[in-house]
Amino acid sequence: MALSNGTNKIKTAVFISGNGSNLKSLIKFSRLKKSPISIDLIISNNPRAKGLNYGKFYKIKRKIFNFKDRNIAEKKIILEIKKNKIKLICLAGFMKIISKNFIKKFKGKILNVHPSLLPKYKGINTHERAIKNNEKYSGCTIHLVTSKLDSGKIILQKKVKINKSDTTKKLAKKILIQEHKLYPKAIMKIFNL
Repeated sequence: MALSNGTNKIKTAVFISGNGSNLKSLIKFSRLKKSPISIDLIISNNPRAKGLNYGKFYKIKRKIFNFKDRNIAEKKIILEIKKNKIKLICLAGFMKIISKNFIKKFKGKILNVHPSLLPKYKGINTHERAIKNNEKYSGCTIHLVTSKLDSGKIILQKKVKINKSDTTKKLAKKILIQEHKLYPKAIMKIFNL
C-alpha cells in the first residue's frame, strides 16, 4: 500500500464489538503527525459497545449494524465504506466473522489484531488455551484478513511471557497493552514508514 501524498492520510474504518481499547490507541496514533491514517468511521455490531463512546468523544462518525442477517449488514457496511471513501479497515475486537465476499472486495486492506502468536490458537479463548497447555509465551499478532480465520499474512507479532501466577484475566491485560503498541507499528510497516 502506498500513500497518495504526504498530506492526505489514509481514510480508515475501525470495526469494534466491545470496550474499544485498541480503537482508542488507534485514534491517538492517527492524531500523530507521522501517522499515515485518519480514523473516519467506527463500525460496531453491538449498540452497547463501550468503544462507541470514543467515537462520540473524538467526533468520529459511528454506525451500528445488526448482524442478524450478515448479507444485509455487509451490504450496508460496504455502502457506508464507499460513501466515506475508506481505504483501510482495522478490526479491533470485532466479534463477527465477515464473509468471503466482503473480504474479497477489500483484499489486502483489512487488518486484524489477534491475542495469540498465530498460527497458534486461532479463534477464541486464546489465553485460556495457552495457559492450559503450559505455554511459556503467548502474545499478539497483527495480520491481514483472508477468508480463512486468523490465517492471513502476519505483519507483526509481540511475545509476552506467561508467568506461573498468570490467570486468563492477567494474561489478557498484559497482552492488550502490547496490542496497543503493536497495531500502530504494523500500520507504519504496511506503509513502509
